[in-house]
Amino acid sequence: MKKLLSILTTLCAAVFLTANIASAHVTVSPDQAPSNSYQKFTFRVPTEKNIPTTKLKIRVPEQVDVSLIEPVPGWKYSLEKNKDGKVTNITWTAEGKGLSSTEFGEFSVMGKIAANANKLEWKAYQTYKDGSVVKWIQEAGGDNPAPVTKVVKGSGEGDDHNAAASDSQDNQAEPKTADSGWPLYLSIIAVAISIIAFIITLTKKKK
Repeated sequence: MKKLLSILTTLCAAVFLTANIASAHVTVSPDQAPSNSYQKFTFRVPTEKNIPTTKLKIRVPEQVDVSLIEPVPGWKYSLEKNKDGKVTNITWTAEGKGLSSTEFGEFSVMGKIAANANKLEWKAYQTYKDGSVVKWIQEAGGDNPAPVTKVVKGSGEGDDHNAAASDSQDNQAEPKTADSGWPLYLSIIAVAISIIAFIITLTKKKK
C-alpha cells in the first residue's frame, strides 16, 4: 500500500509540473483579430527560472504597423526600424530587478493589421539576469512556440486606436488560453487521488 501511495504522489507531482510548464509560455492577446483593423497586442511574459527576467525582445510581423507603445513602470523600451520607418523590433529592458520567479509581466503595443494578413507570428526573445536567452520562435507544438495571432477577414470600417484599446480590454477581461482546462483536470485528479487514499485507509483498518 505504501508503494501505491508513493506512486500516486509521484504522478500527482508530475501532473502539476507539466501544468506549470504548459502555462509558462510567452503568449499574445488577442489570439484572433480581424484584418485591416487596429489592435492592442499584449504580450504576457512569465519567469520560468529562479533568476529574474530582465529583457524582452519582440520581432514585429511584416503584416503589422506598430504605431504606439504602452509604458511599463520599471521598464524602458527601444525600437528598431527599417529604411521606411516601420518598426521591426521592440525591446523592453528592466531598469530595476526585473521579473522574479513568482512574477509575470505584460507589455502592450498598438498597431494596424494589414488587409491581406492571415497569421501574425510574434517571435519573442526572453533574456534572464545571467544573460541566458529563451527564444520563443518555434511553430505550435514545439517546446518554445512563438506567440501567434490568427487573422480573420474583417472590413476595418471605423477601426481606430480608441476602438482597439476598448476591444483589447474586453478580450483581456475573459482571456482565452490553450491551457485554460488545466484547473479542471487537476481538480479531477486530486479528487480521484483522495478517493483512492480513503479506500486504502479503510482497507488497512479492516485488516
